Amino acid sequence: MSILADVARIAGVSKSTASRALSGRGYVSIDTRRKVEAAASELGYVVSSTAASLVTGRTRNVGVVIPYINRWYFAEVLEGIESALIRAGYDLTLYRLSTDRDLRRRVFDYFLVRKRVDAVIAVTIALSPHEVEMLQALGKPLVAIGGRVAGIPSLSIDDVETSRLATEHLISLGHERIIHVGGDQDEQMDFRVHSQRYSGFRRAMEEAGLGDEDDFREAEFSISGGYAAGLAVLGDPRTRPTAIFAGCDEIAVGIMMAARQLGIGVPHDLSIIGIDDHPLAETLGITTLAQRPGAQGGRAVELLLEQIDHHDAPAPDEHLLLPTGLTVRSSTGPARPA
Repeated sequence: MSILADVARIAGVSKSTASRALSGRGYVSIDTRRKVEAAASELGYVVSSTAASLVTGRTRNVGVVIPYINRWYFAEVLEGIESALIRAGYDLTLYRLSTDRDLRRRVFDYFLVRKRVDAVIAVTIALSPHEVEMLQALGKPLVAIGGRVAGIPSLSIDDVETSRLATEHLISLGHERIIHVGGDQDEQMDFRVHSQRYSGFRRAMEEAGLGDEDDFREAEFSISGGYAAGLAVLGDPRTRPTAIFAGCDEIAVGIMMAARQLGIGVPHDLSIIGIDDHPLAETLGITTLAQRPGAQGGRAVELLLEQIDHHDAPAPDEHLLLPTGLTVRSSTGPARPA
């Protein structure tokens, strides 16, 4: 305790304020917390996480449930979550869910319930009412990224509207023969992202009086998936579209590679647009709708910390629709005269 007194003296605060700043118990201003942390660092003083947990009832650890860790979008969301949690003095425990129902049940019924986490962030995982009720009954705040989850704060982009805007960009350039290359409509991710993006595409086409039943090709959400679909779609000059709306930028990259292999000029012969603003999209000049997944992760942490700081208040049942921005690059251009 004498070391804690020295920390308080150097920071110019009381011993109780220094204790609150280092343990996370009670409110301390950001400036005061930084002064106390700097003083503790100067003296090499570290609060025992176990002792702090016993006092506060908090572990300062957040569980993150996610379906993939090796795909760009999910990695970016994780980086945003981790950075925001570290700034707030929290650790992160990662749980990857597969399509195995027994594994999912074990994660929720055992790991998230019995293990010591203060809160849970679900990334593109549509929590069931039972899962929400179970975790809320244990006093664990929740936030969902990727779609609406009733009863808890959640956030996402508007996949329908984003896809409609991407398609309208192609239509505004005079394209009429447009195809959507997107995810398998029968093997949906949670929140039905694939079908929502196709729905937005169809809405724009129908409003423009364009399109037919043969306007969709499925592809894995990857560069190799886009490449394979691109070869199939572009191989026959008689049915070749003049523009493609790709369900993600990685698909768009693969399609561009296929077009170049077939000698098809982009955008002279073919316009391509995607969603994400993947780093490769900027490198290759792909027009895209940017959704900033890292910022989504950071915003989710803000919503979570608000619940933790106001644990006696009911969880806000709100869904935030985050904006996407059209970034026009060299992969889209006017349609060639027929």
